[in-house]
Amino acid sequence: MDQQAIVRALTEVAETAAETLDLQEVFDRVASSIRPVIPFDHMGVVRIVDGDRAVLHATTVPCETGEAACSGPMPLSAWSPRLRPEPGPKRRIDDAWEELDPDFQVDRDILAAGVRSTLWEPFRPAEELRGGLWLSAYQPASFTDEHQEILGPFAALMGSAVDHWRIWDAERRRRERLDQLEVLFGTLAEALDVREVFERISQAVQPVLSHHVLVLTELDDSDRSTFRLVATAGKDKSKVPSERFRLTPEEVANRSREFEILRDLQTELRPDTERNRRVLESGMRSWLRVPVRRWGEVRGSLVFLHREPERFAIEDVEVARRIADRIALALSHHRLAEEARVAAEACERARALEATVATLTRELEARGQSRIVGVSRSWKEVMLQVGRVAASETTALITGESGTGKEVVSRLIHQGSPRAEKPFVAINCAALPEQLLESELFGHEKGAFTGAVATKVGRIEQAAGGTLFLDEIAEMSPLLQAKLLRVLQEREFQRVGGTRTIKADVRVIAATNRDLTVAMERGQFREDLYYRLNVFEIRVPALRERREDILPLAESFLEELAPSMPRPAAGISRDAREWLLAYPWPGNVRELRNAIERAILLCDGGLITREHLPAVIGRPEQARARNGNGSSLDAHLDPEAPLPPGGVDLDDVERDYVQKALDQTRGNKAKAARLLGLTRSQLYTRLEKYGIR
Repeated sequence: MDQQAIVRALTEVAETAAETLDLQEVFDRVASSIRPVIPFDHMGVVRIVDGDRAVLHATTVPCETGEAACSGPMPLSAWSPRLRPEPGPKRRIDDAWEELDPDFQVDRDILAAGVRSTLWEPFRPAEELRGGLWLSAYQPASFTDEHQEILGPFAALMGSAVDHWRIWDAERRRRERLDQLEVLFGTLAEALDVREVFERISQAVQPVLSHHVLVLTELDDSDRSTFRLVATAGKDKSKVPSERFRLTPEEVANRSREFEILRDLQTELRPDTERNRRVLESGMRSWLRVPVRRWGEVRGSLVFLHREPERFAIEDVEVARRIADRIALALSHHRLAEEARVAAEACERARALEATVATLTRELEARGQSRIVGVSRSWKEVMLQVGRVAASETTALITGESGTGKEVVSRLIHQGSPRAEKPFVAINCAALPEQLLESELFGHEKGAFTGAVATKVGRIEQAAGGTLFLDEIAEMSPLLQAKLLRVLQEREFQRVGGTRTIKADVRVIAATNRDLTVAMERGQFREDLYYRLNVFEIRVPALRERREDILPLAESFLEELAPSMPRPAAGISRDAREWLLAYPWPGNVRELRNAIERAILLCDGGLITREHLPAVIGRPEQARARNGNGSSLDAHLDPEAPLPPGGVDLDDVERDYVQKALDQTRGNKAKAARLLGLTRSQLYTRLEKYGIR
C-alpha cells in the first residue's frame, strides 16, 4: 500500500474536519479521500445516542435537506450480535449472506441492498463506544486485514469531526430553543398578572419543552413550610389539586436546588409525604422542577409534568430556568404594581378620611358644640380612627385620662354615622349611685320603687335610633354590667319594675379613664362585657402627649369665651405661652379651658401673663414635683408653717386634700367622701373639676 497516498488521504480528512461542521460535506469529502486507499461502494457513520441507541448516517444517499441521509435513532438490538457496533475488537464480514441474520432489521436492510462484505472501525477503540465508521461492498471478501489497519486513523479523525459537530449542534439547538422563547416573553409582557396568561405560556412553551401540565407554586410568606398553587395549565391540569400543602424539612431544603429531574415518578417517588401522594395521584410520570426566585430568594417553583417517563433531560434545565426567570420578573412587576395600587388606595382612603373628619368637625361646630382643635400627629390619628369607625354600627370604646375630650370624640363618631339625625344621649355612670343609674339608664315603671310616682323613659329609649354614650363605664356596678351586656348581645331590655321587653335600637359608645384590663384582673369589670365594648378602641392622648396642640387650644378657648366675658383678653404673652407649654396638665383639655377662663377674668382686657394663670402653673417646680409623684400638701397640713410669700391657691389645696383622701382609702370614693365631709355627688364634682382619676 502506498504510504504517501495514505498520508495524503489522512491530511485531506483532517483539513476537511477543520474547515466545516456540515456533516454531509465532511462525509462526502472523507469518502472521496478514503476510496483511493480502501475501495468500497458505500460508507456509513454510526453515532451512538442515549447510550443504547444509534443513528446511521449513509453518506452516499443525501436527503432533501442537504444533510446526510440517516435513520432515526434505533436500539442497538436492531443489529444482530455479529453486526452490532461495539468498541472492539475490530471485525469484518466477508460474506453477509452467510454471517448476517435477516431476523434483525439492520441485517435485513443490508442484505436487501445487496451488500456482501463490510468493514467496521469504532472512533476510539479503547474508550466507551461513541460511534464508528462503516464501509460496505457488493462483492464478498472485499476487505483485508491491511484495510482494517488503514481504516483506524480515518475513523479516529472522523470521530473528532463528529464530536465537534455534536458540540456545535447541541449549541445550535440550544440557541434555537432559547430564541423560540421570545414568543413566550412577549406573551408575559401582555399582562402583569401571570395567572391571566399562564395557559398561553404553556402553549407557547410546548414546541420548546413538551409537557402535559405546567404548574407554578409559591411559598407562603408567613409559613415557609407551606406552598400553594398559583396557576396551572395544560390538558391534564384538572388532575392537579389547587390546594395548600405542607412540606417536610427535607422538601423545604430541596426547594433551593438548581433543578430536580425525576425520570419516572411512579418508581422514584415514595408516597410518604402529602406532596408526593398528590403528585402520584395525578398519574404523571416525568417531572422537571426549577426554582422561581424573586429578589435573589427562592419564593416558589415552576414544574413541568409529562404523562410519559424519561421525557426530561439535563438539556431542558436551561430552557426551564430561563422561563422561570421571566415568570419571576413578571411576578415581581406584579407585586410592585400591586403594592403601588394598595399604597395609592391607602392614600386615597386617608384623604377621604381626612375630608370626612373635616366635614364632621364643621357640622359639630355648627350645632353649637366645642371647636375641634388639634394639629399634632397623635390627635390626627385619633381623627382618622373616628373616620374609619363612624360610618359603621360597630361598638366603640374610647379610653384616655379625664378631660382629654372623650365625649367630643364620641359626638364626632355619632355625627359621622347613619344615625346622625337621631338623638345623641350621654350619661355619666360615675355621677349616680347604682339604683338611680339603673333607673336613669333603663327607665322604670310606675310604682317600681318608693318615689316612682310615674313611668319614666330611660336613656336607652331616649336614644332610640341614635347613639348612647356611656361615660366612665368602669364605675358601673357588676349588676348593671350584666344588664348592659344583655342589651349589647340581645338588643333588648326591660324597665325597672317592668315585664315588657323593649327593643334597644341604639349604637353604644363607651368611655373610661381607667385601665379595664386591670379592673378585670381585680374582678371589678366583666370580661365578657369588656370584649363586647372593645370592638374598636380609640385612645385619646393626654394633653402632655400632644404639646403641639396646647397653644392652638388656648387660642381657641380665648376666642370661644370672649363673647361671654365683660372684657375679653387681648391675647397671651410670651412668658404665659412658655409656662403653658411647661405645665404637665394633669386635668388635660378641661383644665386648660378652666385656666384660660380664669385668666381672662384676671387680665381685665389686657394680655394674659404668667401671673394670671393658676399658681400651680405659675410655679413650674411645684407642678413638676406633683407630676413626679411629689405633693404640695405638706405646705398646707402644718398649722405652724407660714403661708408662702406668693400666696396660696385654694383650688390647689382642695385638690390635694381630695387626692389625699383617695390615697388613704385606696380609691374607695364613698369612704373618701366621708373623710372630706362631702356627699358622693359633691366628691364626683370635684374629681371631674380637678381631673383626678
